[in-house]
Amino acid sequence: MLLYGNGGHAKVLMDCLKDLNIPLNGIFDDNAISDNLNSNYFTSIYNQNIFIDDKVVISIGNNLLRKEISERIYHSFGIIIHPSAVVSSSVQIKSGTVVIHQSLIQSSTIIGHHVVLNSGCSVDHDCEISDYVHIGPHATVCGGIKIGEGTLVGAGAVIISNKTIGKWVTIGAGAVITENIPDYAVVVGNPSEIIRYNEP
Repeated sequence: MLLYGNGGHAKVLMDCLKDLNIPLNGIFDDNAISDNLNSNYFTSIYNQNIFIDDKVVISIGNNLLRKEISERIYHSFGIIIHPSAVVSSSVQIKSGTVVIHQSLIQSSTIIGHHVVLNSGCSVDHDCEISDYVHIGPHATVCGGIKIGEGTLVGAGAVIISNKTIGKWVTIGAGAVITENIPDYAVVVGNPSEIIRYNEP
């Protein structure tokens, strides 16, 4: 397995790979001489001819950066699911996605490409999580929810059942969402309110 990106999120994925007994062969990073690079692993600016048979996971938490990078990578993408995560056998998970320690994904949920399901988050039954979404630590996504591309669900946020969350929405940490949320909205608080809109 290869990672792309060598910040804090990469450290978490390194631990996941170690716990899965999956060898990490190297790390790509756009700044290959950065002090952040882990000297224990082969590191390089992205090169499509290196480890061509290995799969890559983008180890960057920022949703927009993950999307931009995914569109210029030639390697196939892998999936990382930490062994402490609980994932129903009826869940569909697409390439590039990571399911981090102690996450829970319930029946008949569909998870898109390059999604981050962070530590201890819960996604209940019959949800549809689109590409490049990041669900923060200990966030709760109740049943029947649809979340659009690129949305960030902050740490500890709660989305009540059967709601639709638009694309590139930002939901603040601890927010409680009880209504549908339009594209690009920035939502905070309990009860939640839209405070502004992200740039499309």
